[in-house]
Amino acid sequence: MSEQSESSVQSVQSVQRDAVLLVQHQRFLVHKPILIDSSQVFRAMFERWDHHDDKVFTVGGISPETMSLVLEWIYTKSIVLRAETVQDLLLAADMLLLDQLVLLCFQFMEENMSPENCIGIWKFSDVVLSSKTRDLARRFILRNFEEVMDCEEYQDLTGEELSGFIESDQLHAKDETVVFKAIVHWTNHNVQERREHFPQLLSKVRFAEISCNFIHDNILNNPLVNNISCLSIMTNALDTISELLINPGALHRLHRPRLPEAVLLAVGGLSSWKATNQIEAYDYKVDRWVHIMNSERPRAYHGCVFLDGSLYCVGGFDRREYFNSGRRLDLATNTWHEMPPMNHRRCYVSVAVLNGLIYAMGGFDGNTKLNTAEVFDPQTRCWSLITPMNEQRSSAKCAALNGKIYICGGFDGSRCLQTAECYSPETNQWSFIAPMTTRRIGLSVTAYDNSIYAVGGFDGTKRLRSVEVYSPRSDSWKEVAPMNTARSYFGIAVLNNRIFAVGGYDGFTTFCVEAYDPLVDSWSEVCDMDIARSGLNCCVISDLPNMSDYTFSRHALPLLYVETDDDDEEFEDAT
Repeated sequence: MSEQSESSVQSVQSVQRDAVLLVQHQRFLVHKPILIDSSQVFRAMFERWDHHDDKVFTVGGISPETMSLVLEWIYTKSIVLRAETVQDLLLAADMLLLDQLVLLCFQFMEENMSPENCIGIWKFSDVVLSSKTRDLARRFILRNFEEVMDCEEYQDLTGEELSGFIESDQLHAKDETVVFKAIVHWTNHNVQERREHFPQLLSKVRFAEISCNFIHDNILNNPLVNNISCLSIMTNALDTISELLINPGALHRLHRPRLPEAVLLAVGGLSSWKATNQIEAYDYKVDRWVHIMNSERPRAYHGCVFLDGSLYCVGGFDRREYFNSGRRLDLATNTWHEMPPMNHRRCYVSVAVLNGLIYAMGGFDGNTKLNTAEVFDPQTRCWSLITPMNEQRSSAKCAALNGKIYICGGFDGSRCLQTAECYSPETNQWSFIAPMTTRRIGLSVTAYDNSIYAVGGFDGTKRLRSVEVYSPRSDSWKEVAPMNTARSYFGIAVLNNRIFAVGGYDGFTTFCVEAYDPLVDSWSEVCDMDIARSGLNCCVISDLPNMSDYTFSRHALPLLYVETDDDDEEFEDAT
């Protein structure tokens, strides 16, 4: 017990020592009224067993060390929680019906969850019922599966528990070979006892997502696969893969991609010369777009960002009004909330997130091209003006990188700008950086791999395909592979280590999308949006409890049935 709690107990005891708790031969002097007020269990104990001269009450199921912590909480309503003692304390608090202490323990466990302890928390939250903590732990395990499988607790999973994780669409792994390696790793930890579970686990691997070379070199040659049950599974899997090669448009349960860890959203814009409120989501695992919802107000040439589980849309216009308003979409509950208005109306605005704050820069207020900038704090729900930029910039774009915001190009009312500048929150100052190689308005800008990419736009005479990359270290720009389509006023986002250019204006409003792979310095076409639009904005969302709400339904994917012995029953279970 801490000095503070000891002094508190002693001060009460100096008035009246009216009970003793006996815990494994250790005595705790306590004050009955305080314990009765704190717990119905203590009330029942004292009322049922109290006799005139009996002051000693035995408490079982709790260690003296844990009881000391419980009494510290009861007397002081404060406690320092530690990872090595929190589970024992939680069990004691649950037994004694100390609901507030139970909540504090679960909150501590949630906040300190890691690959090393998440399985223990997941199992423990089923003993002391907490569906919230159990769901959080399960999502943590699925989201961090590659790290979890290398931790000691991973070997505490039963075969049934591991099967439940690896068959989930929500499991995150760089590829399906990770899943195969995970079941081999788990089985080899205790081969004699776990070998019988291996065929069932093997049947959950999505083999059509694995290269034939890996199957032949690493799976078929594995000693664990060398038995009738596993070889039958592999024969059926190879037959399915052969069918899929003949019919590549179809999908089988062995080829159903898992849910992506992140999704790209295309929000608003101009479609058929009207502002739209439609939002589409791109699921890169299946190369499909899906309409998810409408924003509550049509917006074009606005800004949107993702922060702490919410989508923020600010500024823009609807062809009638220039907005200083903003809306926040809580992606977990699919509900929209009004934001406080900005200090300025801003169409063609540049927006970025840095250090948990939302910055809005430049734009057009209906009369003037702006150099003003402001920042929104979601905690205080206030917009505050910061130092203005060095240039008026409408139709510019920006990105945050390494603690600074970089804004490029734009229109100042008379010139298409080639200049770029960066903002440091520490000094609240803007500084020019090296100018781009090309004048650009209606461009898109994003950060990737410690560099700033300026993509496409309009130079005053023509729309651009060109792309250039800025290195803050050398303060210089260099050109990389151009897009396939010249475009301006399009969306941009980084997803799965690729840069996506979405929609825009190429002489007509377009729904075409392409992606840049920096490793090979080339652009390739991906699935078109359903809606042609320009003046849209894009962002990437991730780490949501309901990611499946923003992805293409796995149950809606076309399926190829390949008959195998008992395949039908397994397929129904999997779907």
